[in-house]
Amino acid sequence: METRQQERGQGHIRTGLLDPEPVTEVDEEMVSDVDLNNTMTDEEREEILSELTKLEEEISTLRQVLASKEKHHSELKAKLGITPLSEFKQNFNKSWYDMQTSTAYKKTSETLSTAGQKTSAAFTTLGTAISRKFGDMRNSPSFKSFEEKVECTVSNIKLN
Repeated sequence: METRQQERGQGHIRTGLLDPEPVTEVDEEMVSDVDLNNTMTDEEREEILSELTKLEEEISTLRQVLASKEKHHSELKAKLGITPLSEFKQNFNKSWYDMQTSTAYKKTSETLSTAGQKTSAAFTTLGTAISRKFGDMRNSPSFKSFEEKVECTVSNIKLN
């Protein structure tokens, strides 16, 4: 995208950064507005240092107040018998409850339950099919012949 901004005034032409034409003249007012040395007067510097010192003192005071409030907070909890472990348990139980009541958890739980039921039904069907096949195989003439031979061999071994 090429942007071009031109201002005509007192023979000066300014062009945008993406313009292929070079800048022909430089506005002296623009150069004087840019402070490359970041110079300031001693009075301005003292004023800024004073403000910085005040802010650091306020921050220190606020830290002390916060520490005092945290200590008082801990003391009140101790009086109520609230220990870090009981707080952890309470937070854990609340988080667990929040998770269980979330829509995502409910959907996942339902999906897994359905999958478990279908898997159970599939294994039941498979078990039934295998049992039926073994029953069919046991009633087959080949198995009957094999069974008779095994019984005869076992009887012969017992006699000897």
